[in-house]
Amino acid sequence: ISIFSIKVINAQVTKSDKEGLIYMYEEEKLAHDVYAFLSEKYTLPVFKNIAKSENYHMSLVLEQIKNLGIKIPKKNELGVFENNKLQNLYNDLTKTGSENIEKALTVGATIEDVDIFDLEERVAKTKNEDIKKLYEQLICGSENHMRAFFRQLKYKNNTYIAQFITENRLNIIISGEHKRCFQ
Repeated sequence: ISIFSIKVINAQVTKSDKEGLIYMYEEEKLAHDVYAFLSEKYTLPVFKNIAKSENYHMSLVLEQIKNLGIKIPKKNELGVFENNKLQNLYNDLTKTGSENIEKALTVGATIEDVDIFDLEERVAKTKNEDIKKLYEQLICGSENHMRAFFRQLKYKNNTYIAQFITENRLNIIISGEHKRCFQ
């Protein structure tokens, strides 16, 4: 038995933690799948680059799910989700993102907006320090992604208005610098 296994056995993992990890895995998959879809439609590197990053985020959440012995989501196919809300969101976001590059960039910012909101909500709910640390790293990554999409929108003389996080939180994010999140 490894030291990590002992830590996991002794860690407090609630039903809410388990459900949260499954949901966040699928939400990271949603981000990956939408960006992968948009990278096929548009040549802007931001979609392909962030899709790769989201794939890494998915692997981190999946590792935590496995380490805690939680049932792993079975849907691995691109654009297919177990959670109906996320399935409908994927369908809506890819449709909107297909209209033009500006809408695609707004879709990217929207995904990061909701991701940050959901992750911050999960951080507040969990007492498990390992899960909290994972979520905080994912927030950091989403903040970097938000800055990237916001810059691209600004370059195209557009902007993004927060829909889930507060406008003040958005301003703090976009005025910040790129961070190294997964050290």
